Amino acid sequence: MKLRELAQRIGCRLEGDGSIEVTGVAGIEQAEPGHVTFVANPKYQGALATTRASAVILDERVPAPSCAVLRTAQPYVAFARALECFAEIARPQSGVDACSAIGRNVHFGRNVAVGPFVSIGDEAMIGDHTIIYSHAAIGAGTRIGRDCILYSHVAIRERLTVGDRVILHSGVVLGSDGYGFARQPDGTHYKIPQNGTIVIEDDVELGANTCIDRPAVGETRVGAGTKIDNLVQVAHGVHVGERVLLAAQTGIAGSTVIEDDVVFGGQVGVAGHITIGKGTIATAQTGISNSTEPHSFVSGYPAIPNREWRKSSVVFKKLPELRKLVQDLERRVADLEAELARTKGG
Repeated sequence: MKLRELAQRIGCRLEGDGSIEVTGVAGIEQAEPGHVTFVANPKYQGALATTRASAVILDERVPAPSCAVLRTAQPYVAFARALECFAEIARPQSGVDACSAIGRNVHFGRNVAVGPFVSIGDEAMIGDHTIIYSHAAIGAGTRIGRDCILYSHVAIRERLTVGDRVILHSGVVLGSDGYGFARQPDGTHYKIPQNGTIVIEDDVELGANTCIDRPAVGETRVGAGTKIDNLVQVAHGVHVGERVLLAAQTGIAGSTVIEDDVVFGGQVGVAGHITIGKGTIATAQTGISNSTEPHSFVSGYPAIPNREWRKSSVVFKKLPELRKLVQDLERRVADLEAELARTKGG
């Protein structure tokens, strides 16, 4: 591909020789002649002087190196689009593999690909151009939109709704029973039937082994454009807003509302029946036990404003020293009090 063609396809302004043949995309330190690279983080700008790449994707404000430049206000997004141009996607052949088990009255859209050993229940609907890889299981009455990708061993229970352009990585489970039990007088726990549903809106991506539970009544919902990492648990009745980012091993308890544009680092834990305000950011391993205001930035357990948590973290390291100091002061005060008592008594 010529550099001028790549610039047009990824929406960049070309500075330099557009006839350069581009063979791939690479990181700035690994790039060879023929590669396009990028710089989005200022800490890597020093590598521009030594990169061997034929062209580099840069912000408008960064001075040009000796090679060709593709200018854009969003270098990282342009880099992602460049990767797409060279990605090798092996799409399975359209049609249903003979080794799959298909229920009654299943509706397939145009150009659907279903791999071997897939199970699809009665009355299910699969949208146009959707790909379902081997060993996936789709329950009766579930509706899956167009242009979706379901990787191997995805399990989607009955009567759920999955929107368009959804990506479900291997091991995703949608519609497992919510964790609901009623305690009986004899101390045993009576299982509450989980008869609600799940709605996964358009352009959602769920990482490997992520689980989203169905509620007893109503729905669990994940909003459009949300991206969820591996090993995340979303409990029954949770409503996740649009464009939310949840990193690996996050856990959200039941009936919590996560508003739009929230970002959680890895291993964030969220209590049930609270609301996380729009645009909230929680750093890794934060424990959120109470609702947050919109655009909060929180850390620690229990979650406190990030600025306060950073100050507290400095103090944590000094606690042994402070404890020793306090003990020493207590001894000195006790000695002074004893001396004062002896003086008064004399």
